[in-house]
Amino acid sequence: MSVTIKDVEHIAKLAKLEFSDTEKEKFTHQFNDILKYMDQLNSVDTANVEPLAQVIELQNVFREDVVTPSTPTDEALKNAPAATDEHFKVPKVIG
Repeated sequence: MSVTIKDVEHIAKLAKLEFSDTEKEKFTHQFNDILKYMDQLNSVDTANVEPLAQVIELQNVFREDVVTPSTPTDEALKNAPAATDEHFKVPKVIG
């Protein structure tokens, strides 16, 4: 199967794109090169290759989930520019 200029025009129409004649010619050659490469990949014997979901093994890089006590409210609020007894005070941002 090879791609023709007519195929490129059809693809361009579907994508709502416009190309010059030079660009259409260029894309025709590029699409055909891609298809040749796909044929080359399809000819590789993969009978004894197990399917993979990932090329490299994944490792968990996250730390263990450890429960720790929360920061006390008074300590969390001590450097706040404005606060109530239990909350940060911020300017109103919604009109």
